[in-house]
Amino acid sequence: MIGVIGCGNMGKSMIEGISNSGLIEGSQIGIFDINKDKVDELSSRLGVISEADETAVFNNHKYIIIAVKPNGFEKLFKTLGKVENKSDKVVISIGAGIKIASLEKMSDKNYRFFRAMPNLPVLVGEGMSAISHRENVSEGEVEFVKSIFDSFGKGDIVDESLMDVVVGISGSSPAYVFMIIEAMADGAVLKGMPRDKAYKYAAQTLMGTAKMLLESKEHPGLLKDRVCSPGGTTIEAVKVLEDSGLRSAMIKAVVSATEKSEEMGKK
Repeated sequence: MIGVIGCGNMGKSMIEGISNSGLIEGSQIGIFDINKDKVDELSSRLGVISEADETAVFNNHKYIIIAVKPNGFEKLFKTLGKVENKSDKVVISIGAGIKIASLEKMSDKNYRFFRAMPNLPVLVGEGMSAISHRENVSEGEVEFVKSIFDSFGKGDIVDESLMDVVVGISGSSPAYVFMIIEAMADGAVLKGMPRDKAYKYAAQTLMGTAKMLLESKEHPGLLKDRVCSPGGTTIEAVKVLEDSGLRSAMIKAVVSATEKSEEMGKK
């Protein structure tokens, strides 16, 4: 039912997520990569099917995830001339910067395309993935594709016009968060805390705070105010962050990443 071409870090994590979630059985997942050792390891561990080549993945499955590097897409589609029943295929691309119109131009237009952008936490089953599609897909296909991405995090259907913004707020943002964790830990180390413990405190606090926001559905400003006691330590720290331009820097970072993605998409 689901075929995956490409077993690099992202492809491997997606295969593991789909298999471990119980969405479908391993025998219904077919995978291929030019590195046969990667395929054999996943097949042995997860019970997924090792396909002979890219064409076999397309012929044997309805939903096909393309998880190869963007510069490999044209070559891939040129090798797929022998694919049968092309109108039955739902192709899901995670190629960064490749628009659906470009996918259609490179390939047979009978395919029904989804474009998705998962982020790095997919590797630990907590990815945030934006998904867009053409109008020629069915409601059932949309629901199933979303369930694929829900199996290793959260999937969200968006208009393709938002994909560049997704890069800024989600695709690139793990780097921002790692920098914040590192900086928080540096402050704690400066005041005497061992570094390994500082990373643990900072990372767990960010993870728990994010979960609290998502589950409470309250405005982040309101939740922040609850931590800021009059004349206390937190409001003192908040003042330093405001004086240092934290909000402005984060806004500029998201906008800059978005604009870079827009620029890259024009090439």
